Amino acid sequence: MNKLRVAAVGTGNIFRSIHLPAWQANPEAEIVAVCDAYKAGAQKIADEHGIKDVYDDYRDVIARDDIDVINVCTPNLYHSEVSVAALRAGKHVFCEKPDAINPDEAVKMAEAAKASGKVLMVMRNNRYRPVSQFLRSYVENGHMGEVYTGRCGWLRRRGIPGKGGWFTTKELSGGGPLIDLGVHMIDLAIWIMGNPKPVAVSGSVYTKFAGSELSDSVHSAFGNKQENGTFDVEDLATGFIRFDNGASLQIEFSWASNVESEGRFVELRGTKAGFNLFNDDLKLFTEIDGTLCNIVPQLPKDAGGHKVNINHFVDVVFGRAKPIFTPEQGVDMIKILSAIYESAQTGREVRLD
Repeated sequence: MNKLRVAAVGTGNIFRSIHLPAWQANPEAEIVAVCDAYKAGAQKIADEHGIKDVYDDYRDVIARDDIDVINVCTPNLYHSEVSVAALRAGKHVFCEKPDAINPDEAVKMAEAAKASGKVLMVMRNNRYRPVSQFLRSYVENGHMGEVYTGRCGWLRRRGIPGKGGWFTTKELSGGGPLIDLGVHMIDLAIWIMGNPKPVAVSGSVYTKFAGSELSDSVHSAFGNKQENGTFDVEDLATGFIRFDNGASLQIEFSWASNVESEGRFVELRGTKAGFNLFNDDLKLFTEIDGTLCNIVPQLPKDAGGHKVNINHFVDVVFGRAKPIFTPEQGVDMIKILSAIYESAQTGREVRLD
């Protein structure tokens, strides 16, 4: 079997620390080219890993007939631009989250994928963790009954990534922790619920820590800080999502807020059972023979979802699996995030249907 020939567009920290090791671990894929507007950074990656070809213009990479997959790890603004161009050129695309910075760009990606017949997948690594797979099956098999409400979030005490750089520049990122962290946990919650269709959202956003230089999170190492750079995004967002089946979801995300410590969580409640997933710890709440019971499943605490996500993408490209993630789900996600920002600005609930 021939290996998939992969070209990476964007070689920053998320590529170096997450995508690159995952591709290298897959025996059916090979990174043959890297591209970055900062060519020296791409060259350093290439030299360290024996990658022959280095570019500073993604269009030169996409023009190559011998490339099968474009892996997109650029700043958020360019996710759609690069992905659409690659799909139109007949390449499969694996893109870092978020899908795009607004719904129109996410729709362009979905339409380009449909027209090309190629695979478009955006990173949803949390779906592939053992605990997530267990919970999805637990709900699908009816053990929770009707899942009707819940909450999810990712709160950091002080963990602003790349302050002053593209992360905190709305034109390039699309927003702050809502679009950065919200994609992860909102997606996980909705996926476990069975992918109900969002119909309305409301929300508020705040910027209170733009002047803070404190950090207690390893995640603040992402991005490149710039002294006296731009900070025109939120550092905390809250919201409420309604779905077509009557279910609802509360959300909260922060890069900086006065909480005890950093943590991510999904909590869903059903008519037969509920659960709380906090970081890697899962507890189920149900009743057995008329007695209230708390159950702690013994699951592998494996954070290797990124690797499994890329392996799944390879399986889909080779026709061995149906995609767990679809571009249409990506469009719904970006519609949710965009509408929360709109609601925060207008002070009103925003309908999506």
